[in-house]
This record gives sequence, structure tokens and C-alpha cells, in this order.
Amino acid sequence: MPAKSKAQQKAAGAALSAKRGETDADELKGASHEMHDSMSEAELEDLAATKRKNLPEKKKDG
Repeated sequence: MPAKSKAQQKAAGAALSAKRGETDADELKGASHEMHDSMSEAELEDLAATKRKNLPEKKKDG
């Protein structure tokens, strides 16, 4: 499933980095912390790999 916003893609990248042990998981906050706890490495890779060119900065409510 591709990311729906740049913010979601960034959060997935941070969570993926922590899942792989490249950064400290204790430093994660908000969405990236929740993603780290609830998603697999494969799911995070899919979100983080989304191209950011045409994504909105944040997902619109609706």
C-alpha cells in the first residue's frame, strides 16, 4: 500500500530505520512510534518506498 502523504512516508521511513536497528526506537514519537509497534518491516518498506513527488504534505481530512 503506497503512502498517502509526504508526512506518512517520512514517518514510515523513521519507523523502518528503528525496526532495522539503525536508529533508537525510543526516539520515535507519534505516528512513527505507532507504525514501528504495529507494522512489519515489509509493510514499512512499502510505505517508505513511495515516491514523494506528487504526494500532498499531509493527508486531507475527509
